[in-house]
Amino acid sequence: RDDDDINDVASMAGVNLNEESARILATNSDLVGTQMQSCKDEPFLAAVPLHKRILETAKKLGITDVSAEVVTFISHATQSRLRTVIEKVTVITQHRMESYKDDEWYEQATDVRSQLKFFEQLERLEKQRKDEQEREILLKAAKSRSRQEDPEQARLKQKAKEVSR
Repeated sequence: RDDDDINDVASMAGVNLNEESARILATNSDLVGTQMQSCKDEPFLAAVPLHKRILETAKKLGITDVSAEVVTFISHATQSRLRTVIEKVTVITQHRMESYKDDEWYEQATDVRSQLKFFEQLERLEKQRKDEQEREILLKAAKSRSRQEDPEQARLKQKAKEVSR
């Protein structure tokens, strides 16, 4: 059915598809099955060091000779793989740069900044509480009058005097 529609459109334009396909095959018959390249095939990686590296690896596997086509193929495969990885990284960076704050379809689940501020405040309060306890212990030690002269007690009294200053 689709071919009939195409033929109808082509015949309305005065084009005979059978003649056109025969003409294309006749003029380009020498090109059918051949590979055309518009520019010189240059390897992505340096051929000599790559060939040495491939030979080292091949010798471990019992292969003595590696052709230049293998080096070119591996070079192109490396270029293709690198291009793919870079494209994926580019997509990832674009996703990370998108901001969903103003989008009405997204809802903020956690706010890390406020959580960090809360923990910092807790740490400050805990430090103040410990400082207060230490000060009370030092003041008690300074006020206490023991008959024996304990060196630890003397040190605590000295520290209490410094704190009270």
